[in-house]
Amino acid sequence: MIDQIKKHPKSPLDSYRFSILLPTWNNLDYLKLCISSIQEHSELDIQIIVFVNEGKDGTVEWLEAQGNIDYLHSRENAGICYALNLARSMAKSDYIVYLNDDMVVLPNWDTELDKEIQKMPSKSFMLSATMIEPTDTGNACVVVKDYGDSIETFKKEQLLQEYTSLRRNDWSGSTWPPNVLHKDLWDAVGGLSIEFSPGMYSDPDFSKKLYEAGVRIFKGVGSSLVYHFGSKSTKKLKRSRGRELFLFKWGITSNVFSNKILKRGQPFEIIQNEPNLSKEKTIGKLKILGILFKSK
Repeated sequence: MIDQIKKHPKSPLDSYRFSILLPTWNNLDYLKLCISSIQEHSELDIQIIVFVNEGKDGTVEWLEAQGNIDYLHSRENAGICYALNLARSMAKSDYIVYLNDDMVVLPNWDTELDKEIQKMPSKSFMLSATMIEPTDTGNACVVVKDYGDSIETFKKEQLLQEYTSLRRNDWSGSTWPPNVLHKDLWDAVGGLSIEFSPGMYSDPDFSKKLYEAGVRIFKGVGSSLVYHFGSKSTKKLKRSRGRELFLFKWGITSNVFSNKILKRGQPFEIIQNEPNLSKEKTIGKLKILGILFKSK
């Protein structure tokens, strides 16, 4: 598979403040909207690196016509994990941003993240922008306000008029994109774990690897906003066993990690001490035994 993936360097500068890793899978209309928002609403020098899975919808031809966007192309769907790890190899920035193609960044998204980076005492952190979503899925990290759940229903002008009123306090539990971290930290933990391919539950696993490497700052920035239409690519995937893989790998569920350790969606605080998870670990062992028993 790796031999069939071709790199196409196009970006004109030698260095950037952020390098955005942007995987896409036959989703050209959303990709165009996402990239146009980056170009329109970014204040800093931004390198865009698109990983094209398949590209049967004209994505490659469109990127070629742009002339200044780096991209990689796999004729088969390589999944999120391989896509991001390979795209990382083209990054010219010290800071890696992971963004999905069904997201629209809003003005000052990048400068607000950069302000937080300037405050960090070391490279040991992960930051996330805050998503605005049209439907309430129970995600405590998200601002819920309906500006459309598709390109056809997207209320762009209304969103641009109102987005500043949707800023919220900073929150704990950075796992989902859009997120940013230093390239040294990315490399130290080996990027995304390919056993989670095509990608479901690779996000909390990545954060768990960072946690094991000593990261204690997982911060959602309430003033850096993106609009998220809602998993337009992942809905194409068949059911993944990522939930079970996380449990087998770490001995606890992803929900326990996100809620008990990262305190997902709660007001931001640096993680000081890991809670006593003896009960949760015992439950995890029982769940593993149950899964093994059912598989026989």
